[in-house]
Amino acid sequence: MSRYDPASIEPKWQEAWDKAETFKATRTGDKPKYYVLEMFPYPSGRIHIGHVRNYTMGDVIARHKLATGHNVLHPMGFDAFGMPAENAAMAIGGHPKTWTYENIDTMVGQMKPLGFGLDWSRMFATCDPEYYGQQQALFIDFLEKGLVYRKNAVVNWDPVDMTVLANEQVIDGKGWRSGAEVERRELTQWFFKISDFSEELLDALDTLDNWPAKVKLMQANWIGKSRGLQFAFSTIDGPEGFDRIEVYTTRPDTLMGASFVGISPDHPLAKQLEKDDPKIAEILAEMRKGGTTEEALEKAEKLGFDTGLTVRHPFDTSWELPVYIANFILMDYGTGAIFGCPGHDQRDHDFCIKYDLPIIDTFLPLDGDYDIQKEPFVPAKTEKVRFTRLVAGNEIQTGNEAIDATIDFCEANGVGQGVTKFRLRDWGLSRQRYWGCPIPVVHCDTCGVVPEKKENLPVELPDDVTFDVPGNPLDRHPTWRDCACPSCGAPAKRETDTMDTFVDSSWYFARFTAPRADTPTVMAEADYWMNVDQYIGGIEHAILHLLYSRFFARAMNICGHLPEKSREPFDALFTQGMVTHAIYQSYRYDENETGDPNIRSTTQRPIYHYPEEVIEFTNSSGEKRAILKSVVEELAEEVGDPTDYERIDQIAKGRGENVSIIPSAKMSKSKNNVVDPVEIIKTYGADTARWFVLSDSPPERDVEWTASGAEAAHRHLSRVHRIATEIATLDVETTGEDDALLREMQKAIHDVTLGVESFGFNASIAKLYAFTNALQKSRAGKTAKTLAAKTLAQLMAPMTPHLSEEVWQILGGTGLIANAPWPEADESMLVEDTVTLPIQINGKRRGEMQVPREMPKEEVEKAALAHEAVVKALDGGQPKKLIVVPGRIVNVVV
Repeated sequence: MSRYDPASIEPKWQEAWDKAETFKATRTGDKPKYYVLEMFPYPSGRIHIGHVRNYTMGDVIARHKLATGHNVLHPMGFDAFGMPAENAAMAIGGHPKTWTYENIDTMVGQMKPLGFGLDWSRMFATCDPEYYGQQQALFIDFLEKGLVYRKNAVVNWDPVDMTVLANEQVIDGKGWRSGAEVERRELTQWFFKISDFSEELLDALDTLDNWPAKVKLMQANWIGKSRGLQFAFSTIDGPEGFDRIEVYTTRPDTLMGASFVGISPDHPLAKQLEKDDPKIAEILAEMRKGGTTEEALEKAEKLGFDTGLTVRHPFDTSWELPVYIANFILMDYGTGAIFGCPGHDQRDHDFCIKYDLPIIDTFLPLDGDYDIQKEPFVPAKTEKVRFTRLVAGNEIQTGNEAIDATIDFCEANGVGQGVTKFRLRDWGLSRQRYWGCPIPVVHCDTCGVVPEKKENLPVELPDDVTFDVPGNPLDRHPTWRDCACPSCGAPAKRETDTMDTFVDSSWYFARFTAPRADTPTVMAEADYWMNVDQYIGGIEHAILHLLYSRFFARAMNICGHLPEKSREPFDALFTQGMVTHAIYQSYRYDENETGDPNIRSTTQRPIYHYPEEVIEFTNSSGEKRAILKSVVEELAEEVGDPTDYERIDQIAKGRGENVSIIPSAKMSKSKNNVVDPVEIIKTYGADTARWFVLSDSPPERDVEWTASGAEAAHRHLSRVHRIATEIATLDVETTGEDDALLREMQKAIHDVTLGVESFGFNASIAKLYAFTNALQKSRAGKTAKTLAAKTLAQLMAPMTPHLSEEVWQILGGTGLIANAPWPEADESMLVEDTVTLPIQINGKRRGEMQVPREMPKEEVEKAALAHEAVVKALDGGQPKKLIVVPGRIVNVVV
């Protein structure tokens, strides 16, 4: 009998799929299409089991849809631009292009042995000139339609890397790579007009029925629709041109608690004041350090500066408020100015305590006294408290009712206007980096900013750059930077900023429909393949990537590159959990400063070990322990038994070579707790990896990779192979147990199909385990067992495609199982002929009995009275009560 040998089985079937072009997607009219897509990876160098889980989920869906008669598009590409490649080039002296393409080759080499049903002919990287040249064409089209523009803006500036950083790249006020204090700097930047679509992007979330509710909520919060009051405080003896300070507030019901007016360090008034006062300029320079995000500003120490200016309260001209410049106010939200209400806002309360400003109680809580000086009272918009300082009249309660009433009052008295605003800001796409898509415009002294002609695209990045000087190499590359104006032919300069890498990933899904076209898309292909029927990716991309992609789809539709139906490009979204693994950590002592080898330093540094470097065991106390394999080898002779891990561990502890286990942590290259799929394939095969990552947990939850779990999965797959080979040698064609097995087969078809179609992969696998057990124990004949085993192979094929092909072949299946139609459950065989009824005696379960499903109630009562447990309980007597609930239970009261 042949053994299960993944090393020979898996390459054989991968070659067969390639030869048959099983997964090549071609537009056709005779089948319904299905487009399944996983968020494509960054080519960081190697994939790990976390990637395997993500792509296996998509592959299960793709293979199932292929089997159910769909024309499937399942592509793969690489999100290949970005700072990591440039940083690697700086660190090792290479080139980002070389580093990136070598990593892509490595990752493809890791992915192909996993047997993913991908159309590799459509693969591209976003750093391919063929791809980013069409991205440049899109930029020019967006520019023509007024969807992209240029303006001065405050940005996160890293003074060491000399580049703009995205908000996500500012960590605790520092550049994520350099560690330098980030500054707020005003630069001329390119922007996409995503804010024009705020209302549409928000409203359309209600149409995305197959998106997770939490993702839609995150997007809605990011778009941030609010209705508030826009009004002005009039300044007293303010600088020329600044007789008013415009303010927008979503809580006008707190106006009577105003304590100060605050303006952003980037407010025009603040800039005017710093021109005239070096001291203010110095203070503002300090305030502009740190990130520009609300989160960064919230964490930062609250800094304020009293300008000496005052303003009049709009409801009482004798009431004057001081004007402060405050570092926590953003210029690009609202008007860049606020009124501080410390009685009812924690941030304002902290500010006023620090600068000794009055704290005014605007509301009186219904539940009695409240010390507003110690802690702000922050009422929700739905909470009911009464005004103590009136705006719109007596007995107005707070909440949305009072907000609306206050806005009405202000409008009626000429104080301000009710305004709807959105938190969503326009998307700044300029990056002062080399390794990105060049922005295809030219700066001409005569013509101004001129888009490049499309026939000159792509504007390719030059290869002959160096990174020995901080900043953007394109700025110091005259043969690339200096060019002729596309409009007048005069000497001009190229834009040296490149595009934010979010741009690259915001339309790749559309490019996959026609990846080699000389236009961004081909409408016939886009109209056929779009939308993405099922999109799969991490929750960490729930906001920006998805929001930017939704904007891009609308912009591409406006420019004629996508059909109207694709303004929402992803019909269904699934966000998967992570694969976790224990971290194995030991410590190394630094060399001591004296140089004496007999004196050990007291300074320790953590060392993280790869899973393959350790042996994990359970000691006699039931504690999980880990020990380095190298230590085991070193101490094997001394201990005498190389498997006496507990004794070896005790010796290692005494030598300070203890390894601690940090359980179930997110896989991270920095902690070395990643599992390389190449090693798993060598040891167990690709199907084992695929089976395990799907079987252990619902796909939306995290799953912990363990060696024991992988071994158990491998043993099960070996059992399936063994069962198939045994069935192939049976010589009894039929028996009296055929129907029972075939009935179990129909249940398996029904349940596994339901699980696959609802992302319940772990539930499907649980049913497959049960069906395998039933098949192994069954005494049915060869005909029924062969049909059941072939059906088992078909149901397993999306998860374990190689083993399934092998079993299919062993049992005489025709062609490739990948092309075989998905089995359909016979509904008539799902109805049970018998039913098991539990028997309760005096309220306690004492037994059960099987009866025909349609047995009359009177006959069920007779059968119950004849049951051994009931006879024993009655002991010759009669029951007080006998209650039969048909199909459910029998209750006997003795």
